This record gives sequence, C-alpha cells and structure tokens, in this order.
Amino acid sequence: MLEPADMRVALVIVLGTIMLAVTACNTDRPTAEDSPGTGIVERVIDGDTIDVRIGGRDERVRLIGIDTPEIATPDHEAECFGPEAHRHSAELLPLGTTVYMQRDVVGRDDYGRLLAYVFRSDDDVFVNERIMVDGFARPLTIEPNSAHRR
Repeated sequence: MLEPADMRVALVIVLGTIMLAVTACNTDRPTAEDSPGTGIVERVIDGDTIDVRIGGRDERVRLIGIDTPEIATPDHEAECFGPEAHRHSAELLPLGTTVYMQRDVVGRDDYGRLLAYVFRSDDDVFVNERIMVDGFARPLTIEPNSAHRR
C-alpha cells in the first residue's frame, strides 16, 4: 500500500499527464469548415488580401507568408508601393479567377480572415510566392504557419 504522500505524488503525476495529453490534442488547427478548397476571386482588397466565393459563401482571405505595403484607407495613408502591390495582385487575380487554396496550421487570423496559400487553378501559379518574387511583397512568417517558408 502507498503512503499518503506517495499517493499525492502519484495523483499529481497522473493529473499532469492527463492535462498534458488534453493540451496536446487541443491545437489551434482549423476545423473542416475552415478548409478552403476551391473558389472564385470576387475582389482584390490589397496586395495580400482577397475576397473569394467558396461554396456559396464569401470569405476574406489573407495570403500566408507575405506582407505587402498597405493601400490608403480612411484610417491611414498608403505606404510606398501599396497601390502598385494592390494593382499587381489584381493583375495576377482578375475577378472571376478560379483559385484553389491550401491552409496551414492556423486557419484564421485575429480579424477572422481565412489564412491560405493561393494558387491559380488554370496554371497552378503559386500567387503568394509570385507576388514576392515579383518584388511586391516581403516574406512574413508567423509561426506556426510556415509550410512554404523559403
């Protein structure tokens, strides 16, 4: 028979193990409803954000892994090359373009935007990478979303 002190230690170990297992299973992975799949570009918001129609629902999508200069809004002025980055993204993703998207570990950002790697369906161009390679974005890795980090 275990002494009371030994039982307390055993109980702490068992409870700690259970808590660790529960925490490990409770990740910030998106649910099935966050799985983007294929959609149609409805609007290019700025250089790294687009609106996509996915399964009858409009979603605001933030392109993972890049950061483009901001365009002007009522709250702030445009950053240098913000309008050019916006225009370039609009050229890469004209309205009506069919895209497919891949998610990473975290499915949505703090603003509720779907986080995705975006590819044009007709020619498989990796849009996130193309914007950066063309000089309109800088790399931006926000862990744990780093599947395509270069």
